[in-house]
Amino acid sequence: MTYGMIATWRMAYDGVASMTEALKNGEGAGTALVEAIKKVEDYPFYKSVGYGGFPNEECILEMDAAYMDGDTFDIGAVAGIQDVKNPIAVAEALSHERFNSFLVGAGATKFAKQAGFDCRNMVTARAKRLWELRLEEIQKHNLSPYDGHDTVGAVALDLNKKMVAGTSSSGLFMKKSGRVGDSPLSGSGFYVDSEIGGATATGLGEDLMKGCLSYEIVRLMGTGMHPQAAADQVVYGFSDLLEKRKGKAGAFSLVCMNKNGEWGVATNVEFSFAVATEKEAAEIYLAYPAENKTTRIEVADKAWLDAYEARIKKPVD
Repeated sequence: MTYGMIATWRMAYDGVASMTEALKNGEGAGTALVEAIKKVEDYPFYKSVGYGGFPNEECILEMDAAYMDGDTFDIGAVAGIQDVKNPIAVAEALSHERFNSFLVGAGATKFAKQAGFDCRNMVTARAKRLWELRLEEIQKHNLSPYDGHDTVGAVALDLNKKMVAGTSSSGLFMKKSGRVGDSPLSGSGFYVDSEIGGATATGLGEDLMKGCLSYEIVRLMGTGMHPQAAADQVVYGFSDLLEKRKGKAGAFSLVCMNKNGEWGVATNVEFSFAVATEKEAAEIYLAYPAENKTTRIEVADKAWLDAYEARIKKPVD
């Protein structure tokens, strides 16, 4: 029997590495995935997820998260939740509800508080200062306010062949109050079927939600297509379609894994991700769109990793 986990962005590496070891030792996919994403939510320098995430136009941090069980298709999700330490844990709890499994705004926050989840102010001093600086830039240079929309999304497979998928995001920096992207939307931001595999997405939610890309990748894997081929076909096909219909396509990337622990990635921008399986140790990779609608994948080198660390921890003026 095999096991594994794949997740979007370099920020997911620590969670993938530690929780894949847990999967190796018999941990369930659900617990492993939630704990892996919580590591991202808890780290203040990851500015697009959880604590320290970029706030909206009113300097309020509204977060989105979702969880899906590939055995039962049960889904739990929150959107616009505030002052809750780990939205992914709330989403997982909601996946056990027969009704009211997707809560938004004040209702999501109320549920989390009443259920005893850890609640606190999630806007850090660093995030507030970055918000202030961005506001100054917008006013001074007449710039678009929107920047940054990196969702952590993960798919996990355990020794019992159970698969789960989950996402967590603070969404678009400087977004309008109440804005929700693709991350908590089933089929678009995530999808998983334990008898086939799972996929999750990251990127510009307004364009990702125009298609059901995560579901489509899983559907193609279900026909016997290798995860890499399925990801390439869906991502580049839809990117081209948006270019044709609208004249442009926002940045988006998807990761996937099938029930055998085989994985794939496709992207229309430079993209980092982390993966570990029974056959390969946890690693950080970079992916790039390549010729003939394929994806070039390489191991992230030390120079890239050092530059990344310096960038996310750069002192705020």
